Amino acid sequence: MDVFCSHSGLDPLWDWNRTWHSSNPDLTQCFQNTVLVWVPCFYLWLCTPLYCLHLRHHDRGYICISRMCWAKTVLGFFLTFYGFVESLYLLLERYQEIQHHLVFLVSPVMRSLTMVLAVCVIHLERMRGCRSSLFLFVFWLLASVCSLVPLRSRVLLVIEEGFSVDAVRYLSFFLYVSLQLAQLVLCCFADPPPDSAKPGLGKNPCPVSDASFLSKIFFWWFGGLVFRGYRSSLQAEDLWTLREEDTSDRILSDLENDWTLQCAKLQQWDRPVGEAAGGAAGVSLRPRLMEQTLLLRKLQMEQSCGFRLLHMLTRRFGPYFLSGVLCLILHDAFMFTIPQVLSLLLGFMREEDAPLWKGYFFAALLFLLSSLQSLCNHQYLYTCFSVGMKVKTAVMGLVYRKSLVLTSAARQACTVGEVVNLVSADTQKLMDFVVYFNAVWVAPIEIALCFFFLWQHLGPSALAGIATIIIIFPLNGFIAKKRSKLQEVQMKYTDGRLKLMNEILGGIKILKFYAWEKAFKDRVLEQREMELQALKRSQILYSISIASFNSSSFLIAFAMFGVYVLIDSRNVLDAQKVFVSMALINILKAPLSQLPFAMSTTMQAIVSLKRLGKFLCQDELKADSVEKAPYSPEGDSLVIENGTFSWSKEGPPCLRRVSVRVPRGSLVAVVGHVGSGKSSLLSALLGEMEKRSGRVTVRGSVAYVPQQAWIQNASMRENILFGREVKDSWYWKVVEACALLPDLEILPAGDATEIGEKGLNLSGGQKQRVSLARAVYCDRTVYLLDDPLSAVDAHVGQHIFDRVIGPKGLLRDKTRILVTHGLSYLPQADLILVMVDGEITEMGSYPELLGRLGGFAELIRAFVSSESKESSAHREADVQTHSAGSRRSASRLSLTDFMPSSRDLSHEQLISGDTCSTSLQNRDSVSEPHQELDQGEKGRLTEADQAHTGRVKLEMYREYFRTIGLMLILPIVFLYAFQQAASLSYNYWLSLWADAPVLNGTQTHANVKLGVFGALGFAQGVAIFGTTVAISVGGIRASRHLHLDLLNNVLRSPMAFFERCPSGNLLNRFAKEVDAIDCMIPDGLKMMLNYLFKLLEVCIIVLMATPFVAVVILPLAIFYAFVQSFYVTTSCQLRRLESVSRSPIYTHFNETVQGACVIRAYGEQPRFIREADHRVDHNQTAYFPRFVATRWLAVNLELLGNVLVLAASVLSVMGKASLSPGLVGLAVSHSLQVTAILSWIVRSWTDVENNIVSVERVKEYADTPKEAEWTIEDSNLPESWPETGTIEFQDYGLQYRKGLDWALKGISLHIQEREKVGIVGRTGAGKSSLALGIFRILEAAKGDIYIDGVNIAKIGLHDLRSRITIIPQDPVLFSGSLRINLDPFDAYSDQEVWSALELAHLKSFVLTLPDKLNHECAEGGENLSLGQRQLVCLARALLRKTKVLVLDEATAAVDLETDNLIQSTIRSQFEDCTVLTIAHRLNTIMDYTRVMVMERGHIVEMDSPSQLIAQRGRFYYMCREAGLA
Repeated sequence: MDVFCSHSGLDPLWDWNRTWHSSNPDLTQCFQNTVLVWVPCFYLWLCTPLYCLHLRHHDRGYICISRMCWAKTVLGFFLTFYGFVESLYLLLERYQEIQHHLVFLVSPVMRSLTMVLAVCVIHLERMRGCRSSLFLFVFWLLASVCSLVPLRSRVLLVIEEGFSVDAVRYLSFFLYVSLQLAQLVLCCFADPPPDSAKPGLGKNPCPVSDASFLSKIFFWWFGGLVFRGYRSSLQAEDLWTLREEDTSDRILSDLENDWTLQCAKLQQWDRPVGEAAGGAAGVSLRPRLMEQTLLLRKLQMEQSCGFRLLHMLTRRFGPYFLSGVLCLILHDAFMFTIPQVLSLLLGFMREEDAPLWKGYFFAALLFLLSSLQSLCNHQYLYTCFSVGMKVKTAVMGLVYRKSLVLTSAARQACTVGEVVNLVSADTQKLMDFVVYFNAVWVAPIEIALCFFFLWQHLGPSALAGIATIIIIFPLNGFIAKKRSKLQEVQMKYTDGRLKLMNEILGGIKILKFYAWEKAFKDRVLEQREMELQALKRSQILYSISIASFNSSSFLIAFAMFGVYVLIDSRNVLDAQKVFVSMALINILKAPLSQLPFAMSTTMQAIVSLKRLGKFLCQDELKADSVEKAPYSPEGDSLVIENGTFSWSKEGPPCLRRVSVRVPRGSLVAVVGHVGSGKSSLLSALLGEMEKRSGRVTVRGSVAYVPQQAWIQNASMRENILFGREVKDSWYWKVVEACALLPDLEILPAGDATEIGEKGLNLSGGQKQRVSLARAVYCDRTVYLLDDPLSAVDAHVGQHIFDRVIGPKGLLRDKTRILVTHGLSYLPQADLILVMVDGEITEMGSYPELLGRLGGFAELIRAFVSSESKESSAHREADVQTHSAGSRRSASRLSLTDFMPSSRDLSHEQLISGDTCSTSLQNRDSVSEPHQELDQGEKGRLTEADQAHTGRVKLEMYREYFRTIGLMLILPIVFLYAFQQAASLSYNYWLSLWADAPVLNGTQTHANVKLGVFGALGFAQGVAIFGTTVAISVGGIRASRHLHLDLLNNVLRSPMAFFERCPSGNLLNRFAKEVDAIDCMIPDGLKMMLNYLFKLLEVCIIVLMATPFVAVVILPLAIFYAFVQSFYVTTSCQLRRLESVSRSPIYTHFNETVQGACVIRAYGEQPRFIREADHRVDHNQTAYFPRFVATRWLAVNLELLGNVLVLAASVLSVMGKASLSPGLVGLAVSHSLQVTAILSWIVRSWTDVENNIVSVERVKEYADTPKEAEWTIEDSNLPESWPETGTIEFQDYGLQYRKGLDWALKGISLHIQEREKVGIVGRTGAGKSSLALGIFRILEAAKGDIYIDGVNIAKIGLHDLRSRITIIPQDPVLFSGSLRINLDPFDAYSDQEVWSALELAHLKSFVLTLPDKLNHECAEGGENLSLGQRQLVCLARALLRKTKVLVLDEATAAVDLETDNLIQSTIRSQFEDCTVLTIAHRLNTIMDYTRVMVMERGHIVEMDSPSQLIAQRGRFYYMCREAGLA
């Protein structure tokens, strides 16, 4: 190159005396005309082929030529023209001696050709849809930077020689540089979107797609949302629509197929063992061995499933993640360059004759490198969080899809609470893993590089630092392993707590009826205490880890400096060695502190992956268990050939040797005792059971009505339509046929009325009719009806049978399988299946079965005979007996529920003031303002989770710190102050040591200096441990208190609260918000206080060295305070919006898991999956700006914070004469930390405020209305109360809410002891309202109720509810032992429990169970039949045996024989009690003392049944409809 330049008469390429060893540095002309011109050209020519390949594979559409594109093109041609003109001018001027000017000829030609290539790339990008080019920006930046040196040279020449000497050349060069700068500026803006680009997914598309790459690097595109949030509180509508690549649909479209393939591979891998097990089944010697082998293989498969999931996610998101890793590598490169530049700066400070420009150059270089380090770091973190968000979406989608295909056995193993924990806690762990995983491999590399550079400064003494690390690491590895085990324990208790809370929220009404809140509260607190104990042990271990790693920088420095000065007295610690080493050690601190956290996060992620793997590899329902055939007008609709079925692979068969053929269009009735397998038969037809042998064929589409109606939290119309198109005529025909028209008149907004979760504001009969209407409206070929008439009264049941199910009903041409206990419907059935113990014992038409004289015929004859004897007692009145008698005999055998719609709307409408009054009279007379609502408002029941606005109130902080306690807060503050004082002292001591004079090649008193340094450092380490332990303990104390408050507030809330508040909202509080209070707030406080005190230390040190820095620090502090206030408002609101949008996900998951069999039966999985995806996407729309906000803050603050580095460095250079190198080293090395410190303070402050929102949301329920006190102290209520059971109502009135009609009006009556009173009436009459009033589920609006002369309003709720008993219509069981379900307080002996079971006709069943009373009931009692659950509720009442008993259709789900036994048990065992029966079957109250007939909240008739029939009033007509008169 020197020869090439010398031919053109130029200097050599490089001259150190001219460039470095000079007070006025400059580059040689050769360098300026070759290297500075060629570098940008080589970059463009070498990289263009690769870039073209990239564009070929990333076509985003075609962009039309815009004004900006025209401008770039024109500028490009001008630049090209300039180069060619320059070359032409040279050829014309120097043609004769051109060989001596080759440098000046080659450079312009190369530059011009490069400009042509640049214009071509501009248009290639336009045609491939690239809107903003980093590739060209780097080129124009290189070209502009390389032009700066020639520009400076030209300017100096103009100053020396004057402009007129060569005006044209100067002017053209200045113009050329200006055009390059213009290209650089234009390159910072984005082009318009391609013509083929899809319009935004919503009205408010994310601006990142319109942002230039420069805007993306600095996150300027996010600024608009911050400004909007600062001006006014953000609402959900202000958030951007999710980018297409982040949507569930896009992420899961390929992922779902990949996972299916992975599962198929796992099943193939597992099949040989299964076959081997099957082959060994007959060998009696090895069953235990094979069982153990299968268990081991299952565990291996679960683990393998977790890692396959990780592998699949890596394949899917790995490439994008790698772009972030590239940013991380660049960040590390800049990070390690900074100490080398600091070393040069300190070397400059030591050289007295060094030119000042070098100091300014090093200061500027420190600023530039720090800024580039910040940009790369936050691009890396942005990429990680983006990938983490995608992983969250992917995992949630897979879990939801899996929950739709789980077998019954798998559903029992994976409860709703566990599924909620998977999508909340475990997905969060995976997101953390994505962010911190790279530290696992990057940290060791960074540590190695640090020691490499330390070796260069301190020689072999650096080995002492390595030895220190070797000592620290095993300790922390051991701690990480221990913490991983503790986390597993903690997660197990968290799962148990959430599972229990989910059950409590689902069965809250039963808890209130039985006064069991305290027992279940104690169970929750027991789980919570175990959870917190595990957390406490984990946090103490973590504190040891944090203390060792935070002290590691001191320990390493102490070891290395100690060895360095002790091995040779001539080893001198000067400023350069000390502070460059300390800068490297400070770098070392990051990987050392990140590594344990990364290891911990990785271990937690492995645990979560195992848990997810275990869930995702649970058994799925087999698609081939039922052969789906297309509809055919010929042949059988349903065929089962020699079928044997069980609920699990390992469990015993529930159905054996089942063979049945159902002709098309026939009505088949299935009858049998409780637990005989009737519902199981329908489940087998739906493919819900494990098929052991045989064949099942179903022709055509299926509709299913389960025994317990599954109702969505949606409007009644939406529940009936179930995703189908509206066909008005058909819809109203179905509604009328299902007897729903009277209900629509009562509901406040008709069929637009919102139905609460699980149908809370509907009666049992209404829920069942809605469920039936859904099936009828869907218009399917085959209908599977699981006892749908058990929850409706006789006349409604007959109406539904005639209009829907029977031979003349809407379904007359459909194939219907009807499970029923109602014998009156059997004569109209085409085929009857009689089931006993899981087998079909008899099959045939009604006359055929009677003619065979088998068990069925005996059953019919026995009950006809029984009825005729029993009914003769009620013929005293002038009752028509002939024509009605035959009808009565059939109807008496009806096992249907005689609850006229009479289980009035109010029964569970309880309290919802949002549903309107159940009373029908004076509906339009109410004129209060809140009644003037549109249909949507009137029909709304549940309240969406609301986000608070603005900053978090100071009261929340006070509340949190109050629970920690002043006795703990003061030591925490003192320990932090002591910790930073020790840190400041040992750092300042180092600067004094570095400036100590060197005498005879040694420093005096090195041992003393080392001892003082060591003592101060060890004091800091002890303080660090103390602060972390104290904050952890304080956080756990606050968490325990806040969780207890939340639990108390929820359990003390009235039933209206649970109707309005979806369970997902409450579960969100107990899951995510409690988790944030457990971990996030204490961690945030640790970080914030640590950095706050560290900032104080740095400011003191920098001001000690360069007091003039105060001029920079003061405005920076004001600006930081402004940004903190500016940003935190937006960030907190985003946190709230994200929390609020998370609740509907849990609600939907909960609802789906409970109704999975219905969803599958109707084939509605795709629609529910779309809804789940939509809810997850809605949550991500708030999460995405939330993490971008942190990046926006950090980048902009760190860039401004780097100004402090620049100021400290420049002022140190300016004060070179008066400052010692030690003080400068101390100030500059600490100023390098201030950027990160200030940024971390704002971020940790924001994190604390974001997470203190959890305290706000947990305390939200403190101010909601509460029930009366559970118990009243100093109450003089006798222990034996009530002794007689007399009940008196005095002018009693009841309202659901002020302003609504009276549900009960002026009820006055006296019920004597031992009296049996039946309560009857139509829907909305107020029957159940009476029961709710007795139990004070609703408080009286006027009047009083007295039991044994005691006003129940004056005693505690538990004193009342624990001493009277109700048997509710909906049998609710909780997970736990059977004994706990009967006696949660353990107040009765085993003998008493067995006695109650015997009287409830359950003893023989319980004796067959392996664990007897300790039999584990599944969540919701799913492993017991509905009838068995109802008998358990009866056993509860028998066990309590109080003097007052309220029956609310206790036998709706049991067969005829069991019903008769139960009725006789109630009559005999409660003979001495006052019994109030809400009569759904009138025959059950015909022998009662009195019957109360209610209508519109009044008692219209009350007398003995015989007298009322004789009076021929309302009761007479009701009996006539039921065939009893």
